[in-house]
Amino acid sequence: MARSAKEHIEDIRRNRFSIGGKTNPLMEDLHQAVKYLSAELYAKDVHFLMELIQNAEDNRYLEGGDPTLEFIVTSKDITATGAPATLLVFNNEKGFSSGNIDSICSVGRSTKKGNRIDGIGFKSVFLITARPYIFSNGYQIRFSEEPCPHCGLGYIVPEWVEQNPTLEDIKQIYRAGGDPLPTTTIVLPLKSDKVKPVKQQLSSIHPEVLLFLSKIKRLSIREDNKDPQLSTISSVAISSEINFMTRKNINAESYTLRLSEEENGDSEKECDYYMWKQKFPVRAENRVERRMDVEELVVTLAFPNQERLQRGECLPGVYAFLPTEMISNFPFIIQADFVLASSRETIMLDDKWNQGILDCVPSAFMEAFKSLVKGIDKAPLSSLARMFQFLPVNSSSYEVLNVVRDEIKAKLVQENIVPIETYKQQKHFYKPCEVGRLLSNFWDILTEAREQGISFINLSSHGRYILSSSFDKVKYDHILNFLGVKFVDNGWYAKCIQSSNLVEGASEGVYLKLLLFIATTKWGSSFCDSNMINIPLIKHVGPDGNLSHFSINECRQQQGAKSVFLADQNLSHLISWLIGWNKEFGCASNCFFMPESTQQAIWVFPKKQTLLEWLCNEVDINTLNVYKFAKLLCNSIKNNRRLVIAYAHFLYHSFSKDYLTSREVGSLCCSMPLVDNYGHIVERRAGVLVPANVSKWADLTVSNPWRDEGYVELAEEYVYPYCYAGQHTREKELLNFLVIMLELLIYLVYVLQMLGFLV
Repeated sequence: MARSAKEHIEDIRRNRFSIGGKTNPLMEDLHQAVKYLSAELYAKDVHFLMELIQNAEDNRYLEGGDPTLEFIVTSKDITATGAPATLLVFNNEKGFSSGNIDSICSVGRSTKKGNRIDGIGFKSVFLITARPYIFSNGYQIRFSEEPCPHCGLGYIVPEWVEQNPTLEDIKQIYRAGGDPLPTTTIVLPLKSDKVKPVKQQLSSIHPEVLLFLSKIKRLSIREDNKDPQLSTISSVAISSEINFMTRKNINAESYTLRLSEEENGDSEKECDYYMWKQKFPVRAENRVERRMDVEELVVTLAFPNQERLQRGECLPGVYAFLPTEMISNFPFIIQADFVLASSRETIMLDDKWNQGILDCVPSAFMEAFKSLVKGIDKAPLSSLARMFQFLPVNSSSYEVLNVVRDEIKAKLVQENIVPIETYKQQKHFYKPCEVGRLLSNFWDILTEAREQGISFINLSSHGRYILSSSFDKVKYDHILNFLGVKFVDNGWYAKCIQSSNLVEGASEGVYLKLLLFIATTKWGSSFCDSNMINIPLIKHVGPDGNLSHFSINECRQQQGAKSVFLADQNLSHLISWLIGWNKEFGCASNCFFMPESTQQAIWVFPKKQTLLEWLCNEVDINTLNVYKFAKLLCNSIKNNRRLVIAYAHFLYHSFSKDYLTSREVGSLCCSMPLVDNYGHIVERRAGVLVPANVSKWADLTVSNPWRDEGYVELAEEYVYPYCYAGQHTREKELLNFLVIMLELLIYLVYVLQMLGFLV
């Protein structure tokens, strides 16, 4: 085999380049053409690398193995050319055929697919080396950029290599463990000014280069230094390909690739990419001469599920099988057979073939996105939100890509792709304009209430579908704004609260958070003028002692308003006392108290000051002590004989428990109404007489001799034992209290004492 390969090379030298015969007069012109094309076609050193990768992708491989491409940079001068460093390229392809050799020794011929100019592509290596070497399938040849002394032509004239390097030299660098060499090895002794650029470009080969190569599954880069501590190695590989699905109706297929990267023995990094490949017919207006026979466009989109693997500073957004330098600013990668600028940095932006490809991207994106969001039935709703991070929210620096972005957005807003909250296992999707967001603090209230057993299954029955809670978060604001998903209006909150058991069924903590939400979120600008003021929100203890509710509006009306109170914070131990007596009085004068549990919760509520200010200023809920409560009662019991008697008992028991001072009781007793011995309620009096049945003064006269002067004889009920609000009063206990507090006239006391009639 080695001899036949060598004979093939000798035949090329003799027959094509006239070595050993007459010199071809066109040789020099061809030399200049090749040199010019090689220098102009590629503006950057990186492109020799991309061409080598593309050549490896186009090669043929044996079944059963992973096609692999390896780069090694060594400081050893194995070619004895004086090179400061050498780049070796290893590829486990089937190897060079005679046709490949013929192609590489010519200009414009190619045995590779897609009519790529393989001969010219390989010659890009002359940008970094003066003498490239090829070892493959028995061929051992080199080329030189210098004109051959025998034919005057450089770049394409092969020379047979016997040594410097030998296969053993190469093997020592490739593997110390004795592994056989891959079929093809390319040796590139580097020009002195290219060592640093080549190392930089090798270190920045993007791991994602493998995503769009159909054959190459592993790519590694190693630096072999004399000092082993300075040696480096990095590799990237397609470690798995799963979930392959074909969608015949739209001529598409999807699959997931796992890309793994390892560098210098560090822990392996991985990223899964959801791949979407879809075919579109080529439209007549997009055809170009170079691709006239192509009938279908293939658009591939890659969606990284984790942080993208990266080398260097940029993340390419557009690939033409290999990465361009276009940073799309999109969270997904676009791959297609774009027509590239000569520098390979960008696609041709004004090319009609490329425009045809870009016109297909929005449709491909929509199908891919729908499959991501709706394709996995068992995926929880919480996992869907991250899929929306693939939307092209940010604009691009390329206007042609902004057009793509706008078309994607136009398609998105017409699709049922936004998940709503159902509080069930089923998933439902609606158009962005049909879905509404909730304020985050209201979500907190709903979440806590649900944990307490309150149901919100009708959350989306108030005029808007409600966005899934897992998606309705600040970190997704930019995405939701891009889609046009807006917050619900104020009326929605009122409907939700009114239709649920939130006020009655939630804990006191949740109830106070709800009030705080109403007070602080939009009260001044919206809620105060909405139906929120007509919802029964304000808890209070009713006349029957049961929990009831007033609306804010009922509490704020000046005439006939329901006065709701709290006990003073420093008198929180009196809450049950005031509530109990208020029940006894039947909530006279429209006076009500919030439940004891609610009041206790308020005093330990973290935002109590804010809440209390709102309750006071907007709902007219104020604090109250026993004295103020007694004054309110005094004006509302004057028409009820039973309540007048009960009021005296209330004062007595409040005083006896030190809830009222003697001064406060004295003031209250002077103004309180009394029931006289005729059963009449008397508001004004000059003095008071004890009931006749407990005093001997009645034996001296037929009736009250001082009545005309305004003196009142107390009714006998003031003597009897009673029980009000759970407080028991023994016989004459109340009367003795009143005798003291009503301050009977001194002279009357004196007379009664003289006559022996004082109780």
